[in-house]
Amino acid sequence: MRRGIVVDAGESSVMGARARMIRRRRGLSLAVVAGLVGITKQYLSQLELGQRGFSRRGLIEDLATALGCSVADLTGQPYLPPDRASAEASATLLDIGIVLSDVTLDDVPDVPARPIGQLARLIDAANDHRDQAQYAVAGRELATLLTELHVHVVTGDAETRQKALATLVEGCCVASGIAKNLGQPTIAVLAGRRGYDAAQRLGDPALIGFSAFGRSLALMRQGRHDRATRLLTASIDALAGQADPTAPDPSAAEAYGRLHLGAAVNAARAHRAADARDHLREADAIARRTGERNTLRLHFGPTNVAIWSVTVAADLEEGPVAYDRVTAHTINVDALGSVNRVATLHIDLARALGQAQGTRDADAIRHLDRADRIAPVLTRNDPWARELVVVLSRRARRRVWELDSLCNRFGIGRPGSARG
Repeated sequence: MRRGIVVDAGESSVMGARARMIRRRRGLSLAVVAGLVGITKQYLSQLELGQRGFSRRGLIEDLATALGCSVADLTGQPYLPPDRASAEASATLLDIGIVLSDVTLDDVPDVPARPIGQLARLIDAANDHRDQAQYAVAGRELATLLTELHVHVVTGDAETRQKALATLVEGCCVASGIAKNLGQPTIAVLAGRRGYDAAQRLGDPALIGFSAFGRSLALMRQGRHDRATRLLTASIDALAGQADPTAPDPSAAEAYGRLHLGAAVNAARAHRAADARDHLREADAIARRTGERNTLRLHFGPTNVAIWSVTVAADLEEGPVAYDRVTAHTINVDALGSVNRVATLHIDLARALGQAQGTRDADAIRHLDRADRIAPVLTRNDPWARELVVVLSRRARRRVWELDSLCNRFGIGRPGSARG
């Protein structure tokens, strides 16, 4: 079997098949692993056999911990590129990873660096491309830009160093976001840590908060919830006294709200439902006072909090109820001007409906199709979107063109059980 692509019609869930293989190689019983994950032995067996899908992110992360493997071992990321755009985007990450490994905030190569103002404009443009899910364009020159920013941090005068550090935070945010969405969590963590270190050296509370948020998302993607919890908790505590949503520059409040959103998702994936809701409520209260903001193109405000509420609900396996609640009040996602956020919302809406055990699969297919048409690279490289396509295909009682098309676009073989 090629990594990331279903080719055996009898294996309707590749993640489950990988989990079964790893469990057996570890010499672990169903009962032991199920106990560690906190589910029944029957549930684990159904996951392994592809009779149930991984409907929430936290489940596969818990399973990876119980099996003593990485999340990527189960998801199969990074996938073989399903299209040319994915291949081009993934190719940019090799040089980015090399730069983050070889260049530091104290040791840089002897190379020329363009003026800091020019680099700042190029990083802003790259961030805009990331926000529009144009990852190949965003990453095309990013390794060179990151290198030159490091050069200014080490060799520039005081003013130049300050500007270079601030721009480096944004550049690392771009790199981490691309790597995370393309299934390269190690590079995402490296970029997240470098941006956080740059923000700490700069001493800007808002940038420290924003970079901590991005770093925590990368840690979560690796299944490192405890590490993410410590980072988020410390960062929230540090910003609490400075998060004034009525200040002339409310960026610290934006960062504080983003940290609460990150903490909500992290808590949901760790089965702490009450904590997740508390963090979501705090983020919502802040967003109502800041209004729609977009520092570093991170889109904090009531609209994005509503989007994140769907993510949290899906991770808590409360998807169908959340779907009805959220869609009853129109979310004007177009106001964000972010393809990335709109596609992510449709993926999470599809995940939410997929938890209705087959009764709302047609709408789930519709949302997945919408996500893929507006942001194919993001959607086709999302492990939970891919898993949902497999689950929907397995459950289908008749051939549906839209679903067959999704399988083809994702490079996922249609399970034989869905034929007819």
